[in-house]
Amino acid sequence: NRAIRDEVNHPPRVLRELQDVPGRLAHMDKMGVAVQVIFPTFFIRYNTSNAEAEWALTTTYNRWIAEKCAPTDRRLRWAAVLPLLRPDKAVEELRWAKEHGACGIFKRGFDLDRNITDPHFFPIYEEASALDLPLCIHTGHPLPFHEWDRGFPIMYSFTLLVSSEIPKKFPRLRFGFIEAGASWISYVMSQLGAQKRVTLRGKQSRLPNLYELEPELFRANRVFVTIDPIDDIESLLKFGTVDSLMIRTDYTHTDISANLSALDEVRSWADTGRISKAQGHKIMESNSQTFYGL
Repeated sequence: NRAIRDEVNHPPRVLRELQDVPGRLAHMDKMGVAVQVIFPTFFIRYNTSNAEAEWALTTTYNRWIAEKCAPTDRRLRWAAVLPLLRPDKAVEELRWAKEHGACGIFKRGFDLDRNITDPHFFPIYEEASALDLPLCIHTGHPLPFHEWDRGFPIMYSFTLLVSSEIPKKFPRLRFGFIEAGASWISYVMSQLGAQKRVTLRGKQSRLPNLYELEPELFRANRVFVTIDPIDDIESLLKFGTVDSLMIRTDYTHTDISANLSALDEVRSWADTGRISKAQGHKIMESNSQTFYGL
């Protein structure tokens, strides 16, 4: 019986779905979690191409989640979902969301058949920068029935972003790549660095290692990435990501991604010498505080 299995292996449904908010906070205390940032699953795929309907869906969700989180003394925070078909309305909603507890913007890697660098989204980026709200590029795709939506939109968006002038155009805006783990970093960096290594061939006595090519790429572009405990943390840190990696879980899911022991696993990395205590602190706390402005 799946319902029974869910309750045994994961927090009760009343906690996952915010029916018992005090109980959720108590469970956070038990896990050693000070703040949770909530992302919606419903909006991973696009639900309508009608601007009025999109406005109704997104604003209704934002008001529901804001009401649920309001009495938690800012311990439950949330990412705003915007009516992207109408950038003017999106900017208006973003201001409301900021005033009511949002600490980020939920965005898929592809929206409206446009990539992350499309000027259609610039008014949103400009307002987000002014409001000090980070852009959270979440796994997902606007089209239905795509099984490749977990990683590809994240990798594609990251590649476009760091190859573009967007971080310079919006110099205060932070960019997060959420819920796809971080193992993809090695592959994407190999693609970004391949041409540079070719250029250097014959000009240097030793070709640099991949992680030596762009040691400031993440910091310079204000890029943050959520990781899973299964990721190869030692390899990832070689890419200059110590100020960029954040642990995350899918607390409300009923699959392996919930991983309520994730914080303990990161602590074990430090305890066993895989990472330093300072690195563990950044991954579990300070990087998230910086990214979300907590």
